[in-house]
Amino acid sequence: MYAVIQTGGKQYKVAEGTTLKIEKLELGAGDSVEFNHVLLVQSGDDVKIGQPFLEGGKVTATVVSQGRHKKVNIIKFRRRKHHMKRAGHRQYYTEVQITGISA
Repeated sequence: MYAVIQTGGKQYKVAEGTTLKIEKLELGAGDSVEFNHVLLVQSGDDVKIGQPFLEGGKVTATVVSQGRHKKVNIIKFRRRKHHMKRAGHRQYYTEVQITGISA
């Protein structure tokens, strides 16, 4: 059984027991979270597709940790102009483990 959920402007294919890193949520480790924006649920041959979201579709998860991704280096360079600009960015994330899927 798997589902497709939407959170943080992105879509994720999740199954029970999987962990994934999503956009930061203001929750502590061990807290529970519900995702109500469920786009699709599949179990066996039964596939339910929402338009755009499933009525009563819900995915529950627990927060494992908060963290930051690896640094992404940004370099802006103009050739022959003696100009180079460097910057870096580390995006915050919340790691969650899926505990239940219901349609």
